[in-house]
Amino acid sequence: MALSSVRVGVWGGLAGIAFLLSGSGRWTPHAPGALPASEERSASSGLTLYVSPQGNDRWSGRLAQAAAHGSDGPVASLAQALRIARQLRQAAPPNSPRAVTIVLRGGLYFLTEPVLLTPQDSGSAQAPLRIVAYPQERPVLSGGRRVSGWKAASLAGRTLWQAELAEVRAGQWYFRQLWVNGQRARRARHPNTGFLSVAELPDVTKDTPWNQGQKRFRFRAGDLSCWPTLDAAEVVVLNRWVESRLPVVRCDEKERLLEFSKRSVFRLDQGDPYYVEHCREALDAPGEWFLDRTTGRLEYLPRAGEEIGQSEVIAPVLPQVVRMVGDPAQGRWVEHVHWEGITFAHTEWYFPEASRRGRDVGGFAQAAVEVPGAVFAEGVRQCTFERCTFTQLGTYALELGRACSRNRILRCSFSDLGAGGIKIGEMTIRDAPADQTSDNEVTDCTLRDGGHLFHSGVGIWIGQSANNRIAHCEIADFYYTGISIGWTWGYGRSLARGNIVEYNHVHHIGQKSDGSGPLLSDMGGIYTLGIQPGTVIRYNLWHDIAALRYGGWGIYFDEGSTGIVAENNVVYNTTHGGFHQHYGKDNTVQNNIFAGARDHAIQATRPEDHTRFRFLRNIVLHRGEQFLAGNLDFHFVFDHNLYWRPEGGTMRFGNLTWEQWQAKGMDRHSRQADPQFRDPQRYDFRLAETSPARELGFQPFSLDQVGPRREKMP
Repeated sequence: MALSSVRVGVWGGLAGIAFLLSGSGRWTPHAPGALPASEERSASSGLTLYVSPQGNDRWSGRLAQAAAHGSDGPVASLAQALRIARQLRQAAPPNSPRAVTIVLRGGLYFLTEPVLLTPQDSGSAQAPLRIVAYPQERPVLSGGRRVSGWKAASLAGRTLWQAELAEVRAGQWYFRQLWVNGQRARRARHPNTGFLSVAELPDVTKDTPWNQGQKRFRFRAGDLSCWPTLDAAEVVVLNRWVESRLPVVRCDEKERLLEFSKRSVFRLDQGDPYYVEHCREALDAPGEWFLDRTTGRLEYLPRAGEEIGQSEVIAPVLPQVVRMVGDPAQGRWVEHVHWEGITFAHTEWYFPEASRRGRDVGGFAQAAVEVPGAVFAEGVRQCTFERCTFTQLGTYALELGRACSRNRILRCSFSDLGAGGIKIGEMTIRDAPADQTSDNEVTDCTLRDGGHLFHSGVGIWIGQSANNRIAHCEIADFYYTGISIGWTWGYGRSLARGNIVEYNHVHHIGQKSDGSGPLLSDMGGIYTLGIQPGTVIRYNLWHDIAALRYGGWGIYFDEGSTGIVAENNVVYNTTHGGFHQHYGKDNTVQNNIFAGARDHAIQATRPEDHTRFRFLRNIVLHRGEQFLAGNLDFHFVFDHNLYWRPEGGTMRFGNLTWEQWQAKGMDRHSRQADPQFRDPQRYDFRLAETSPARELGFQPFSLDQVGPRREKMP
């Protein structure tokens, strides 16, 4: 669906139905063109302004459509509506707060700069600022612009479209993403499917540190040639848990050597998969495109059914579409702003030039965490995004950065993302409480289809931030981790604590549901780092998690994870195990179901001289022999668990048999027996009344409320 469409679809689709809160406290739809009761009230007790793509910034904004003689009507931009609201609010008598509702009519709003909200735009609890969609219309704040002036041409017997972009030729614009009729187009890629593999690394020796990247490697004979436009291309190498985007600066066909302007994030290894992106010689599949920076010519191979001159083509210009920026140092915040029914689209960010920041690395250490959010917040409190759509983005979608607290993200949809979905908090540990990010809520949201540009983007990332709640969300189709919490490796100071993750459905992580991937390694449905007392992971469904070489786990406690409870979760269909703890302290894993792992059921890696974790009252169903992999120092507690190997045979815990394992004091009250699931082949893990798990203290739980809760229509 092209984003110029102004009508909305059924909730759960790309747009969702625009609902507004009625006086009864229930969410109800409104007829097209009818102003909701809440807005009728604000029109009498506050101020309502209208914005329309057909508006005029010289008009008052008090009318929803232009007057008959064109003397007044809606304004044309959200920025102008905010200016009017500011002026009227400042002119209002003291101690008489006035609610402001800004209603956006449907259509595309192409921005020349991000919409900026500062403390002077704040509302109050009694008189908030509301920025909402007109009933049953779809306003889109776009960081892109339309590409027009297409002409037909041919390439190797194929018909393609060409457009001349003067700003690109002049060096004023360049982009790496393109959307045609609402569908992401792909930069010309070689190979079209699958990957090439690194042949040799002339700069790597046995002493090269694992975290030292390279600027060149050798390719295999026949994999590629030194094509004329290869210097416009990037090689995207997939290594460990990151991607490295490496611009080509030199190709030596005789030596089979590629050299890059940036180095890889980590040491490359022989056999690492890679592909070449944005080379005109690879422009050979429908839906691919190439942009010549020198001539400004954009070339596109159309898909079936796409007609030249009748297709909407949009390319990104801005890295962000909205910035909400307070001043925490001065005690000034952006507060009580409510966004509802708005779509945010068409952004792109790319690495700064190395000369500007001294950064010559083509990626990030983890989670593509430096990629900004298309909607960015700093110093923002008690604001809400409700039923908003974040789509067709080249960045993370939404970022709650420094000093953001008590904000809510409710019933929003995130899709077609260049990186990840939501970022909460920072990498930095802030000392002043006012600078810390905490107590935010993400509920009933759908986050799907990320990592298109930065493959290591995460569905929801929480850094140095406490007391956030992630609940009733669906997170799917990301190449890396679903939810990540913490940004301290080891046992140092951490602000990530007290985070609650509950009733979420997280699936197809690593390998997407369309079969693409896996691309990366060392990931989880949920991934944690550092000391996190009070963090609880409960009543979640994690499944279909796959890694390329190693580390496709459901629940993954990585370096220093401490004080975390994981309980009442179901995990199935993982490549490397339902649960893994690399190293950590005093974690509890209890009353969970782990089933259908490929390699081993659970894993514990680094021995340490303290209680690593407690594994209690869990059900583990595994068809292989290896139930527990890793290093066994017995600084953990296993008991009251039920293990079952349906086809029978030996169960191993490390290199120990069941009898040897129990002789070490492990699982003394546990059993090997059929848990009597209702239908495990169809992933129905409800227990029979006669299940032996009940005798061991396992408490059956329901996941009926997992994922976004659907509302009852009146």
